[in-house]
Amino acid sequence: MEAAVYLWGQFLTLLLIAIALGMDAFSLGIGLGMVGLRLRKILNISVMIGFFHIAMPLLGIVIGTYLSDIVGDIAIYIGGAILILLGVHMLWSVFFGENEGSLIKTTGLGLILFAFSVSLDALSVGFSLGLMAVNKWLAVSLFGIIGGLMACAGLMVGKSVGGWLGEYSEIIGGVILLIFGLKFIL
Repeated sequence: MEAAVYLWGQFLTLLLIAIALGMDAFSLGIGLGMVGLRLRKILNISVMIGFFHIAMPLLGIVIGTYLSDIVGDIAIYIGGAILILLGVHMLWSVFFGENEGSLIKTTGLGLILFAFSVSLDALSVGFSLGLMAVNKWLAVSLFGIIGGLMACAGLMVGKSVGGWLGEYSEIIGGVILLIFGLKFIL
């Protein structure tokens, strides 16, 4: 019974982290979606973001796993601190960051750079997860699926509604990362 509760708790924790990571893709998708993208372009962008939300944390996990052997028990505190810093950074950029224009290219190298930039926080979270004992394949699968779905949702919302929700979604994402960072430290 305890093992099942632990597995469900880990799944829910990873799901919430995946949602927090997907908030960037969602909020940026809203802004990008307001330019009136076609459904095929929305799907291409979403798949690319989903792919990077898998690749970046995998790279971070590899680095974090290597460092875990070196730093030992302090690794959990380092991972929690990184999540807290990511949450603070997201909140800082919402409240004090400059408005970013929607001059993002959605083809070729521009699409790859966009997906890469949206997924940079997933690299750091992957690093944190590499320092901890979690189901890494479940984590990166959730990150990829949720990241792609949230990007698609943001693009669709942006296409139809506009940008009124974008800022709030990034605030929610930052708060979730802060909470889980504190959970790992305390």
